Amino acid sequence: MVACKRQLVVFGGFHESARDYIYYNDVYAFNLDSFTWSKVSPSGLAPAPRSGCHLATSPEGNVVVYGGYSKQRIKKDVDKGTLHSDMFLLKAESSPEKWSWSRLSPSGVKPPPRSGFSVSVGPNHRSLLFGGVHDEEDEEQLEGDFFNDIYFYDLAKNRWFPGLLKGPRSEKKKRRRGAATEEAHGDGEAALQPPPGPLEIVKEVVAEDGTVMTIKQVVSIPEAEAQKSEEEEEEEEEEAADEASGQLVEPCPRSNAMLAVKHGTLYVFGGMFEVGDRQFTLNDLYALDLHKMDGWKVLVEMDPKTQEWLEESESDEEGDAEGAEGGEEDEEEEEGSDDDDDDESEDEEEEEHPVVQKDETYADYLSRTEPYWVKVARRNMGPEAKEKKTVKVGHAMAKAFYEGSA
Repeated sequence: MVACKRQLVVFGGFHESARDYIYYNDVYAFNLDSFTWSKVSPSGLAPAPRSGCHLATSPEGNVVVYGGYSKQRIKKDVDKGTLHSDMFLLKAESSPEKWSWSRLSPSGVKPPPRSGFSVSVGPNHRSLLFGGVHDEEDEEQLEGDFFNDIYFYDLAKNRWFPGLLKGPRSEKKKRRRGAATEEAHGDGEAALQPPPGPLEIVKEVVAEDGTVMTIKQVVSIPEAEAQKSEEEEEEEEEEAADEASGQLVEPCPRSNAMLAVKHGTLYVFGGMFEVGDRQFTLNDLYALDLHKMDGWKVLVEMDPKTQEWLEESESDEEGDAEGAEGGEEDEEEEEGSDDDDDDESEDEEEEEHPVVQKDETYADYLSRTEPYWVKVARRNMGPEAKEKKTVKVGHAMAKAFYEGSA
């Protein structure tokens, strides 16, 4: 739903019962003057039925629709999900009752396909998209890749672009870049060469409560760096490590977070993510200045110690849920034994995990203890877990223990 002039416009959605489900692509409007609902029948080709899409109002009073999710039954008891990444414009004609659909082809860099993303309206006629999940599913299992990135959509220019954090530059880098600039000015041939294009550096760091987040940074590389010495390369590697350890404050990847924008500041609250067959519900709160884009601020930090595993009442894996709470059920021996291992690992987390040394950074702690944490994650997840996923979970456990010991 989105506010459009003196109306609230509702598009799409779904209804699911025990036996069947249906997705919608219809449009309804609620008049804020008369407090009445009316069904809108736009002309043109409408988007395919879907739920969870991005709605935003353009400066002209039109409604932009992006993305969404739907599923269809391909055979008995087998459904196939679809992530939509198309865009449509619901245009208000001269008469308030007349609307029309048209397809949009935006410029710029569009977000990768995902569902469960959150949207809000930012400054300067820009709508923003945060987080979400891309589910990779087959008939046997469902595995999701979660996001914590931001994409802006310029409603006036019909253009997408990623929201990249600027991040502070170190004094050492400033001095070296200044020296490189002086050399370029002193060398006539170098001064005539065109400036190099920007380079996007992507770093993966572990968030505080269970997943890996990606930090993207765009920097321009001086031409002289193509011929830098080995000593300069080592210095830059050290600086990159320092920057990575200094930019760990960021919401972990998640879906279905709550967003609000006030005075140009974005607030992100809660959401959820999954690791294996376990679902984590978050209650942390972050803030980001959308004008400066200079870094996230933690307003409320999530305490992993306050979380508890809840029993799933209608699940084939009730034994797992019960074992996570107490591990005292004897009826399902195999599951119970796995759950006992989980309980033991939770007890060990407080007593036998590698101790954080005084003044030790998280990057140093992870470098020193990574094999141990990956081993713990592998023991908890089982031999069938993918190695990449196991490493991510191990890093997440190390991060949670490090934060809890700080």
